[in-house]
Amino acid sequence: MNNLNYFTKMAVPLVGFTLLTLTGCANRVPINLSATDVTHVNQASAWEMQGKLAVRTSDDKFSTNLYWLHTQASNELRLTTMLGTTVMSLTSDSTGSTLELDGKTYHDADAERLLKRLTGWSIPVATLPLWITGQISPSDELLSQDEQLRPISARSTNSPSPWQVTFNSWQVQSGAQLPRLLQLSRDDVRLKIQINQWQALAPTPNNAG
Repeated sequence: MNNLNYFTKMAVPLVGFTLLTLTGCANRVPINLSATDVTHVNQASAWEMQGKLAVRTSDDKFSTNLYWLHTQASNELRLTTMLGTTVMSLTSDSTGSTLELDGKTYHDADAERLLKRLTGWSIPVATLPLWITGQISPSDELLSQDEQLRPISARSTNSPSPWQVTFNSWQVQSGAQLPRLLQLSRDDVRLKIQINQWQALAPTPNNAG
């Protein structure tokens, strides 16, 4: 099964990777988490981000809004059109992964495998939370860094077909530095992610008593 054509029809057409700021998105942060400021991204036990995702393959290309809620125990990401229509939602935790697409629900133990099976292209779901926040995993190869010791480019080394990630520009959100724009490439797949909003989250203080 391959729903890439469904994505292409529903998502915003990719024209010169024009990036729009998200507004009015009704996201549901768990009540046990609250917004906070940090001095470094690794101090955030959880975070949410809003931005844009552009995907280009040898067969197709499209751009869509991206929402991601990351905690230490789970991930929730949604792709939506410019009008706010949800194209796809993917949730994963220790029990497995669930993908909702075109009014149907699918399950798999592995989020990346589930996404690949249903859309025909892969997104490195497990590693992206680190890359989105400008960090690399211990298994990644750092190729270059800037004068502030921030990564410029890195390459994954945990698969025969590695991803290469380039951090194009940086910004400060929630008190911490993180990428504004990053690019990923592997084989014929090219991804661009722009982070418009990033909010660090922390456990909500217990005011009872």
